[in-house]
Amino acid sequence: MKYTEEHEWLRVEGDVVVVGITAHAAEQLGDVVFVELPEVGQTLTRDDEVVVIESVKAASDILAPLDGEVTEVNDAIVNDPGKVNEDPEGEAWFFKMKVEDMSALDDFMDEAGYKDFIG
Repeated sequence: MKYTEEHEWLRVEGDVVVVGITAHAAEQLGDVVFVELPEVGQTLTRDDEVVVIESVKAASDILAPLDGEVTEVNDAIVNDPGKVNEDPEGEAWFFKMKVEDMSALDDFMDEAGYKDFIG
């Protein structure tokens, strides 16, 4: 997995990248009460605001980590936002995307680098 400075994780599955938020981010947010996901087929440009997530503490935007197209969204977290707190780095992924340039993943941190970052 790769990690962004915005506390997103990226996991490659075949020719798509799965995007979610880290356990650290979920913990900082507190109890998640609302998630709005992008549309399947939506074209994303890196740093576009793509997901809205609201918790009892704050509202946050999740930014597109890469250029590409949304191929799937996780409706389970729309219907039950609390899943984001329960399993942020597993079942509570946000969306999957077909990425224009997979080598762009090299720009992100590995797990050790992310742990140092949140230190």
